[in-house]
Amino acid sequence: MWATVDLLVLTIAVFLAAWLRYDFDPTSTFAAPIGQLALIAIATHLVLGGLFGPYAVGHLRGSYEEIIDLTRTVALWALLLQTVTVLGPWDLGPRSLPVTAGAIALIGMFGARFVLRTARSQIAPASRAEQRVLVFGAGEGGRQLVRALVRDPAARMTPVGLLDDDRSKRRMRIDGVRVLGSSTDLTTVAAQHDATTLAIAVPSAAPVLVRRLREGATEAGLDTLILPRASELLDKSATSDLRSLDLADFLGRRPIELDASAIADTISGRTVLVTGAGGSIGSELCRQISKFGPTKLVMLDRDESALHGTQLSVTGQGLFESDDVVLANIRDADRMVEVFEHHRPDVVFHAAALKHLPLLEMYPEEAWKTNVLGSLNVLRAAHHVGVSTFVNVSTDKAANPSCVLGYSKRVTERLTADFAGKDDNTYVSVRFGNVLGSRGSVITAFTAQIERGGPVTVTHPDVERYFMLIPEACQLVLQAAAIGHDGEVMVLDMGSPAKIQDVATTLIDLSGRKGVEIVYTGLRPGEKMSEELFTPGEDIQATAHALVNSVDVPSIDSDAVATVRHDSAAESAEWMKDVSAITAAVAQ
Repeated sequence: MWATVDLLVLTIAVFLAAWLRYDFDPTSTFAAPIGQLALIAIATHLVLGGLFGPYAVGHLRGSYEEIIDLTRTVALWALLLQTVTVLGPWDLGPRSLPVTAGAIALIGMFGARFVLRTARSQIAPASRAEQRVLVFGAGEGGRQLVRALVRDPAARMTPVGLLDDDRSKRRMRIDGVRVLGSSTDLTTVAAQHDATTLAIAVPSAAPVLVRRLREGATEAGLDTLILPRASELLDKSATSDLRSLDLADFLGRRPIELDASAIADTISGRTVLVTGAGGSIGSELCRQISKFGPTKLVMLDRDESALHGTQLSVTGQGLFESDDVVLANIRDADRMVEVFEHHRPDVVFHAAALKHLPLLEMYPEEAWKTNVLGSLNVLRAAHHVGVSTFVNVSTDKAANPSCVLGYSKRVTERLTADFAGKDDNTYVSVRFGNVLGSRGSVITAFTAQIERGGPVTVTHPDVERYFMLIPEACQLVLQAAAIGHDGEVMVLDMGSPAKIQDVATTLIDLSGRKGVEIVYTGLRPGEKMSEELFTPGEDIQATAHALVNSVDVPSIDSDAVATVRHDSAAESAEWMKDVSAITAAVAQ
């Protein structure tokens, strides 16, 4: 059909160009040479267009790709006929006619498609849709979403309007759908257009904006959906990938820009060992490390079931047929030496640790044995075989620590700094906060409490913590390994802290359960109202990555630590507390 339309436009264009050329003289316009030129142009356009032009591909009419193909086809036959009229022996009318006719034909063909797109954008299919959608965001995400919804005849959703806080977009239309206001107009616009759903089409939306939009949507009685980032779409249509909000949208969804070449230089072609490989952080580290092409990835943990799960997620099989899965306890010094001598790793990520604050307050000697002495065993084994890069995964609780977990991890940071001075290899620590979805996290506890119908227990209404996504934290750990300097503690940018009460409230709202109460139990021993990322007095330094800072920590004599013996659990706690209180300034 469109070939027929274009050929009709082309015929009209040839005679119109001749009519203009001959000063509106009909006798000269409809002469035989002009007719011959029209016939040759029609045949040439049809052949070229059918071979590699707009009729050879099922383009969306009026799309950018079709316009390019159409322009190329017309330009080719116009140039060909222009050459024939200038150099050939045939009389095809005025020499300028092929170019003039081609230009007029192209304008006409564009015009026909413009009329189609205009008519299509005026169709209002609201009556056929189950959901009437207000789209927030008139940028690229909003454009893609609106067009997908408008052009899908089977869509259950119809866009009835757009909202955007950019005043320059107030009069914009996208496929006939108008920008009706800003986020402050949400309730009014929703009522005027009988909207049932708010779709957030800003993939990079900050958590504050997401929370504000959801609150407005709830007030207006709208369901809320969100469009993921392009990297999450996996080549599916924007319509099918609109999803419900989750907790990550409220706590931070920023994309991480990695220096992939620096990470590859650290990992590619090398043997990498990860302790605690069965844990939340360790297993994700293994998955991400495997993408950078290590010669060998050694996964070490004392939990055989956890190791099985990690091997499955990394290699696709869990048969334990190779020696790259190591069952070992970091408390066993001889075993650590045996493992390191066998595998000779170039890079080590030390993620094995005990991390549950209340339990370690009850049993501080376990923190001493695993987090301090166990880490010392790993450090000594790494030094023994000449590991080139050692990364100790620490926690924000090691900054100005107030609990046994924090004391033990602070000592580990100091031990790592001590080994930095023993040779020319790199030993660094990486410090970050709570990780969403990690085993035993507050999110897991809250979700279980909500599923039981409540109550949800929160220690204090004002307590707040830093949160990260597991992939985000592991990406920045890899980045820190690539850019860290010997002895430093790399501190990841955690964004803004979130109140635990807000996290609990959000999870309850997202669950859809009504009447789930929040009960305040009071701060537990060792807990802070707000976590810190730095100890007072630490000199915060920028690094080569915008989301990573660094501080220096005072080293502690690892040989002296190895000889320490405690007669009681309380003595273990007191010793770690005293040692962790020493700052760089005091050490100097």
